[in-house]
Amino acid sequence: MLPHEERRLAAIFVADVVGYSRLVELDETATLAAIKDLRRALFEPLLAEHHGRLIKLTGDGLIAEFGSVVDAVACAAEVQKQLPGRQAEIPAERRIILRIGINLGDVVVDGDDLLGDGVNVAARLEHICPPGGVLISGTVYDYLQGKLDYHFEFAGEQCLKNIRRPVRTYRLAIGHPLPSFVAAAPVSAKPAVAVLPFENMSGDAEQVYFSDGITEDIITELSRFRELLVIARNSSFSFRGQSVDVREIGRTLGAAYVVEGSVRRAAARVRVTAQLVDAVTGAHLWAERYDRALEDVFDIQEEIAHQIVATVAQRIFEESEVAARRRPPEDTRAYDVFLQGLRLSDTFTPEAQARAQALFEQAIQIDPGFARAYTGLAYAYLNRAIDGGVGVPREKDENRVTALRMAEQALALDPNDPRVHSTLGYMCLTWRQFERAERHLNLARAMNPNDATIQITWAWVQGCIGKPERALPAAEIAFRLNPRHPSWYTYYLSRILFLLGRYGEVATLLEQRTLDAPAFHPRDMAWRAAAYGHLGRIEEAHRCAETFVRSVQSYWRGNPSAGPSEYVNWLVDVSYLRREEDVERLREGLRRAGLPA
Repeated sequence: MLPHEERRLAAIFVADVVGYSRLVELDETATLAAIKDLRRALFEPLLAEHHGRLIKLTGDGLIAEFGSVVDAVACAAEVQKQLPGRQAEIPAERRIILRIGINLGDVVVDGDDLLGDGVNVAARLEHICPPGGVLISGTVYDYLQGKLDYHFEFAGEQCLKNIRRPVRTYRLAIGHPLPSFVAAAPVSAKPAVAVLPFENMSGDAEQVYFSDGITEDIITELSRFRELLVIARNSSFSFRGQSVDVREIGRTLGAAYVVEGSVRRAAARVRVTAQLVDAVTGAHLWAERYDRALEDVFDIQEEIAHQIVATVAQRIFEESEVAARRRPPEDTRAYDVFLQGLRLSDTFTPEAQARAQALFEQAIQIDPGFARAYTGLAYAYLNRAIDGGVGVPREKDENRVTALRMAEQALALDPNDPRVHSTLGYMCLTWRQFERAERHLNLARAMNPNDATIQITWAWVQGCIGKPERALPAAEIAFRLNPRHPSWYTYYLSRILFLLGRYGEVATLLEQRTLDAPAFHPRDMAWRAAAYGHLGRIEEAHRCAETFVRSVQSYWRGNPSAGPSEYVNWLVDVSYLRREEDVERLREGLRRAGLPA
């Protein structure tokens, strides 16, 4: 260090306007005036209130310094809470949305300016922060414990541009949980592609399931090519119906390319249009229209996938790879019905699950050889077992028996479908058939490494068999592939982190999961109690343990005279842990929470 250099530890706050170039292009004068007004009326008072110092303005943003991470995060939270209300009268496409990144680190003082690694990390966090959100580093999070009445969600270890070490990150839920969204990592060395939901042009809103199904199968076909990194369905589908610049979509999802299109279905014909857009420049790279008989729909999907791969990755897999793809159903009516069931299968109400099951059964009646319909049935029966079979030995639970049988039937029909292997692997895990579960998940992951669902499921199986250190990188890949992941991803991640002894992160994840899905399953509360127990947060641990016992009582279908001891044994059994030391880790946390473990 040079003699005149001054260094200090500081909390660095970096804010940036999302889509600044687009806003300036729409109306430069109004945009610059609006940003100036927000600085004067919003930022300056809040910085003063929270003892922050403005370091510099960056045209479309600012950098500020705080002596306290508590003040920095409180200020960021207030900015994001107050900003929407100040723009209620402004048209949605003209509103200013901010990203904010906060880091605690060593900085170099250069007059009134600050330089160094602490500032660089904060700037990189802002760059990958979801629009409207606040993303903080692990150092900030560690200093905040118990000091602010906000909830944080673990957002993975991010590889930031020009920063050698991975940076642990957390996102802040402001008022109500932000969209379940892991900050997008920098674009991979592989080209990343996001497929937006194809627009239903059929004039019948009920046909959305068909256009969604076409989109999802194009995602599946693209995911089979190792040259590409394909963003998961429910992340890209979150932009449905939004008028958002494709460049902003690419930045939000970490995608270099975006596919969009439309589907028009009329009688026995279907017209599909598709185009590939460079998400950096907004330039259209390729477009095509397909007007075919309905029975040719699978050929259309394959052609679109081929064209995109040829354009983005410059080559297509060998014919032998193509031949190994999933066999489509023999009857397109079965495919249609299956898509309707798939649309309902993630709604976990008894009515929706019953309807989904009926549709999967109907698809099988139409085409008995359609393997994916059997995987849908497998999960329908397993979901029924999870809700209605608490306390029932698995060998006596007909729903669990049937779930495994459906998954095995799917494999017999189509051993080339990675989702079939993934489904069977998961069903085997629920029967504690660990070697078989690992074998099928390994096959599924090898066949389609770009499937986020397969990656997160593989990660959980690795945790269960005693390899949590291998599980965590796969979970991070799943979060990268699916930035707007469903909340059950955190269910698996929390268990993996627990097995790694990272109890503080477990507690944070499960606290957030309760906010996202208040109708929790008893298992969540038990793992939360165990995490609190290991952390020494005994009062909270006892409260969660009591909630667990009351909840299990309402679900219990086993011996009516059973009590907390039997409930704990059931929990350990359905946690599917193979190693005794992992079982003991869970039991010890539960004992500290006051349960007879």
